[in-house]
Amino acid sequence: MIGIVGMPGSGKSEFVNIALTLGYRFISMGDIVREETVRKGYPLEESGKVAQMLRDENGLDVIAILTLDKIRKTHDNKFLIEGIRGIKEIERFRNEMDFFLIGIHCSPKIRFERLKNRKRDDDHQTYEEFHKRDLRELSWGLGEALALSDVIINNNGTLEDFKENIYTVIKKYEL
Repeated sequence: MIGIVGMPGSGKSEFVNIALTLGYRFISMGDIVREETVRKGYPLEESGKVAQMLRDENGLDVIAILTLDKIRKTHDNKFLIEGIRGIKEIERFRNEMDFFLIGIHCSPKIRFERLKNRKRDDDHQTYEEFHKRDLRELSWGLGEALALSDVIINNNGTLEDFKENIYTVIKKYEL
């Protein structure tokens, strides 16, 4: 089981695209939050608020628990989990499965431009909104989660450089 951690716009989705070609199944913790957002009757723009409510009501590992529930239903261990936000989630995964965590680092300026171009419903268009989202995610422990990564891949360069770095890590660690 591989986990991916990184700030919004760092390149997690691109990592996923490559992992899928290598036979990994994919589960997004963000998709789980978005499903819960809709289920609770909130607009997708409020998924951050819903994620915070879930954590406040059920603990900082609640999204990891919901993710593990989905994985167990598949009876498959070759999964890539994207969207990890904190230490408690990492602890939950490491306690319940063979788990390797990959961090992706990218500068805020590059991430902001990527998010503006991505145009997903829950992405913010102003730098102030972007910065506020970063602070919220960091408050959940995302910085500490990055620090606990088994390896960190730099994604400040070209897409080709990033892909090469991904393949190098997968080969080196026999993932």
